[in-house]
Order: sequence, then C-alpha cells, then structure tokens
Amino acid sequence: MPAKKSTPPVESIVPPAEPVAPVPMPVPPAPVTPYVPPQPPPSGSGKPGMVQAIAIMTLINGILNILYGLSVTAAIVLGTLFIGIICAPVTILPVVLGIFEIVYAAKLIANPPQPVKPSQTIAILEIVAVVSGNVISAVVGVLALVFYADANVKAYFARLNGQA
Repeated sequence: MPAKKSTPPVESIVPPAEPVAPVPMPVPPAPVTPYVPPQPPPSGSGKPGMVQAIAIMTLINGILNILYGLSVTAAIVLGTLFIGIICAPVTILPVVLGIFEIVYAAKLIANPPQPVKPSQTIAILEIVAVVSGNVISAVVGVLALVFYADANVKAYFARLNGQA
C-alpha cells in the first residue's frame, strides 16, 4: 500500500493575515448656529397685558357708568315726582362718559387692533366722575393713567399708530 501523502493543513499554506485597523468614516461637522438674542414680538403679535387691562377696565367701567347714571337720574326724577327732571342733564353725564368709554374700549379690544391713541382725557373724566359719587370710576381712571405711563404701553401705541 502506498504511503499516504499527508497534505499540510490549510493554515500552514496561507499565512495569517495581519489585523487591519478599521477605517474611520468621516463625520460631517455639526452645523454651527449663531446665537440670536430674543427679539421683541412683531407689531401684530399681541397687546401688552396692561393695554388689555386698560381695555377691559374701561369697558366694564363704561357699562357701570351707564347703569349708574341711568339709575341716579331715574331715582332723582321719580323721587321728586318729576320735578327733578331739571337736574337730569347733570345726572346724565356719567351715561355720556360711559358711552365714550365703551366705544374706546371696543377699539382697544378689536382684532386686528384699530389705530387709537391713549385716551388720557377719558381717564381724567373717570377721575372727575367721583364728583357724582362714582368711586369705582375714579379708581379705574387712576389705574388707566398709571398704565398709560408704562414704557411698553407707550411703545405699543406708537407702533399701533405707525410712529415707530
């Protein structure tokens, strides 16, 4: 029997491969975002809270002035058996102020806002309405004047009227 030739193992024929380091894939750089400081809201984005407060207070005070003026007038006229009708022009003044207040507040609340200037005249008349016994109106007038003096409120009215 012929001798069997032994074949060398495969490992001895093929030399072992040297380990190859993995090739790193290029990583794209992260996008650089520049810092942008916060900007004030654009002109049509909304009203400052104080302007909204002025509008709501003026609207409510206008309704209260109308009710107050009509009730005082009715009480005087009916209480004096219609002789007090002579005083009606004086007692009806809160009603007139109330109408002006409601019209002004409607312009402030409107969406989109209508160009309107801060009405310090209405605020002063609200304070003067304390003469007729309306204390709530005086408080609303003082608050409105304080809110009109705020820088954000002044800027809003300037922007609204196209002055900025």
